[in-house]
Amino acid sequence: MPEKKASVSFDALMRQLKNGEFAPVYLLMGDEPYYIDKLSNFFQNQILTPEQQAFDLTVVFGADVNAAQVADLAMQYPMTAPRKVIIVKEAQGLKSFDKLEKYVLHPQPKTILVFCYKNGTVNRRLKFAAAVDKVGVIFESKKLKEWQLPKYINDYVSRQKASIDEKSAAMMADHIGADISRLTSELDKLLISLPENNRRITPDIVERNVGVSKDFNAFELRDAIVNKNVYKANQIISYFNSNPKAGSAYSLVPLLFNFFQNLMLAYYAPNRNDQYALAEYLGLRSPWGVKDYLTGMKNYSGRKTLQILDKLGETDAKIKGLDNPNTPPEELMRELVFFILH
Repeated sequence: MPEKKASVSFDALMRQLKNGEFAPVYLLMGDEPYYIDKLSNFFQNQILTPEQQAFDLTVVFGADVNAAQVADLAMQYPMTAPRKVIIVKEAQGLKSFDKLEKYVLHPQPKTILVFCYKNGTVNRRLKFAAAVDKVGVIFESKKLKEWQLPKYINDYVSRQKASIDEKSAAMMADHIGADISRLTSELDKLLISLPENNRRITPDIVERNVGVSKDFNAFELRDAIVNKNVYKANQIISYFNSNPKAGSAYSLVPLLFNFFQNLMLAYYAPNRNDQYALAEYLGLRSPWGVKDYLTGMKNYSGRKTLQILDKLGETDAKIKGLDNPNTPPEELMRELVFFILH
């Protein structure tokens, strides 16, 4: 049995394309449309010159063509350019993928055939997918998890020759969520607003340009709970109740669950008093993030942490309507924070 190819990352694939390293067939698929669109735009606008595009670029939509028509287009030789580019957008609307297996295994060497399959994946057991994996490239665009967002934000900003502190990244992640298209758009606005001599994104800049309070946000609520600052935590909850867009129970409960779940793990760390060892045990990017867990272990016993995790699970279920006839989410959050802090 042939060895399965290692999955290719967006950055690695983009480097290959910019270096002019092209495969005959690409299958771009997955639940995150942002990366698929970025790659599709590169194929459409960067490989051929505007003059060459008039003759040797063809863009079709999956619902408008069939497999035989796609194969016929791909078999044609380029007219003015060194290669022909065929892009099938919304390829999830294309039927009978397996009828393309023969072409994929014996592709026209001067054609780059690109399938953009959004909001799902092609079954890798199909002969078509196996053929693409053998002679071309399969890229799966996966949605980021909530906990991955701060790192994504930091890396994105770093590539633009700027920096962002942890609080600002958390504010952006909590306010926008895992909508990468919107998140990068908002980050671009922040980057444009920075002066050339100080390219650092701060909470004040986020508050001024994005509209999220630097003092009343999910990051500050988590910090108040970690430090058992009852007054501040209740201030923030009251602010959220008056400004529902600033923080919803649907985003706050997972944030707090993630912290207390890691706090429970911290109690089992072999050397939990060593910040470097604890950071490695919890899989944190740097020892700097350990301070919250060291503080948490001082303020919350292991038994209380277990009780909080149970309460978080119960609250999450009630917010989603289970065993909850009429208590609104904001009241459930107030009860939850009271339970945690007392």
